[in-house]
Amino acid sequence: MSFDVACTVEDAAASDKLRHETWTVGPPAMPGNFSEENKLGQGGFGPVYKGRFPDGVEIAVKRLASHSGQGLTEFKNEIQLIAKLQHTNLVRLLGCCYQRQEKILVYEYLPNKSLDFFIFDETRRALVDWNKRLAIINGIAQGLLYLHKHSRLRIIHRDLKAGNILLDHEMNPKISDFGLAKIFSTNDTEGNTKRIVGTYGYMAPEYASEGLFSIKSDVFSFGVLILETVSGKRTSSFHRHGDFINLLGHAWQMWKDETWLQLVDTSLVIESHTPEMARCINIALLCVQENAADRPTMSEVVAMLTSESMTLPEPKYPAFYHMRVTKEEPSTVIMASSANGITLSVVDGR
Repeated sequence: MSFDVACTVEDAAASDKLRHETWTVGPPAMPGNFSEENKLGQGGFGPVYKGRFPDGVEIAVKRLASHSGQGLTEFKNEIQLIAKLQHTNLVRLLGCCYQRQEKILVYEYLPNKSLDFFIFDETRRALVDWNKRLAIINGIAQGLLYLHKHSRLRIIHRDLKAGNILLDHEMNPKISDFGLAKIFSTNDTEGNTKRIVGTYGYMAPEYASEGLFSIKSDVFSFGVLILETVSGKRTSSFHRHGDFINLLGHAWQMWKDETWLQLVDTSLVIESHTPEMARCINIALLCVQENAADRPTMSEVVAMLTSESMTLPEPKYPAFYHMRVTKEEPSTVIMASSANGITLSVVDGR
């Protein structure tokens, strides 16, 4: 079976155009040949399968679900974005297909799945020691900095979460899933939308409640990711003293009480890494400040992560400090809001 595929290669990336070739792609990369045993995961807009090109190169095939809500415009948006992005901490797009009713993206295959596959699993979390976790945090920060500042366009991801951080064979992180990303000119810093999309728990308060998004929205999500990576806990899994509280509030309370070591994943060896762990938690809490203006930029975050001598500001209480989190199926809904808290129904998953 063969199909027309827009293939990104070095000369195509240099000219900002996608070259069309006809490839013969074996199962499961063709419609009708997708197999559950080759399924890698479920993205926001559809399942992702493992496939192989005729030359033996392994690939990840993202098949857009017909009911996903990602139309042709969003699909092309993801293609245009990723085709122009070249960074070691961003997933690489190899090709695409949008013929007939099928919309398919072909990515490089990353054998270690995603960050959530490891850090939230009782057994696999032990495979990711502190040095690897710190390298993952730094890699994500570098990828975000590239999107916000060093690429030719200013790009806001809008759906940064553990399930969208893929890991290569050496556990290097790569940011994936750009279907919800927004492109800005270098002079623009924020936007507004009535269609709020993304994952609750990772959403900045101004975006979740008002539809305002900016580079600081991604900074907020990154702060949540740091806390999850350090603790091995999902943002929606905490409750204390009979009253539900999210990971952000829990972490800040422990920081304030100087008991933050209790937040660290018990599978980690703490003794020799205490200063680094404290620094990461401090940076994370700065990233999840309620006010977007109080959050650092990714340039500042990278500087804080890479300079041990830099004095870090003391964080204020984070966004959603009084938020109660409950799990309900099948949808995610903002149920109530107040000056300092929001009650959410949170659906976990990718």
